[in-house]
Amino acid sequence: MFFGSIPALVTPFLDEKPDMPAFKEFVEWQIASGSHGLVPCGTTGEAATLEPDEHKQVIETCVVQARGRVPVIAGSGSNATHRAVQLVEMAKDVGADAVLIAAPWYNKPSQQGIFEHFAEISKVGIPIIAYNVPGRTVVDISVATLARIAALDNVVGIKDATANIDRVKLQRQACGGDFVQLSGDDPSALQFHEQGGLGCVSVTANVLPKTCAAFQIALRENNMARAIELDTKLQAAHEAMFAYASPAPAKYLLAKMGLMKNELRLPMVRADEKSCLIIDQALNGLIEQENI
Repeated sequence: MFFGSIPALVTPFLDEKPDMPAFKEFVEWQIASGSHGLVPCGTTGEAATLEPDEHKQVIETCVVQARGRVPVIAGSGSNATHRAVQLVEMAKDVGADAVLIAAPWYNKPSQQGIFEHFAEISKVGIPIIAYNVPGRTVVDISVATLARIAALDNVVGIKDATANIDRVKLQRQACGGDFVQLSGDDPSALQFHEQGGLGCVSVTANVLPKTCAAFQIALRENNMARAIELDTKLQAAHEAMFAYASPAPAKYLLAKMGLMKNELRLPMVRADEKSCLIIDQALNGLIEQENI
């Protein structure tokens, strides 16, 4: 159910409010371009800046627009377990297919605390994809802890943004072959697949959904020559997506493509001129292939 190119969707803003007409068109474009799933309200969607009613609005709009054509994996994490449970209940109520739950950030919980966090959330009764991104959360979900989490009801997979390819094999051995492993690191998605991954929750797919979907299809069909060709083309784009604090590069490009305004919420700001030059050079020739 969860595989392939899954963009971590940006949230369009207009006059400091979520721009739902633009978001609907963006979701439709993503599906038409071949994306295999959608993640609203993740880090790339500036979820930390959304009010609770806005969080619900973005997820519900994505679900309604998707109309079951691709799974919607709703970002629903919090560093307070009771708030995470509330967000997960909301995502379930509006029809999300699954939720994406990062390890609690800033608090620096113990491995037991991380496990109990997921144990409480699992009681809600919706498929859960754990999210390990120690570069942002400051805590790592160890392989041993992940094995315990994977044994909980409703936990079906992980988005692994550690960029540690060795973890894929270790997690497969610890959690079983049916446990879904999705890369959270675009540059190493090919190597992640080679070790047993099934797809990528991608930042780059916001602006290059057609190319990222073609790359994942090539991997799925074991057409490694084609996959390597596309991966080589995409590497500069992956790097450019973090030429400035994300999601500023993606929003800069999406605004140039006419899909939304180049508007972010503080503390996120627009990419500076130097970064925009890097982004333009990296994406030169690739954007045109997306058939905007």
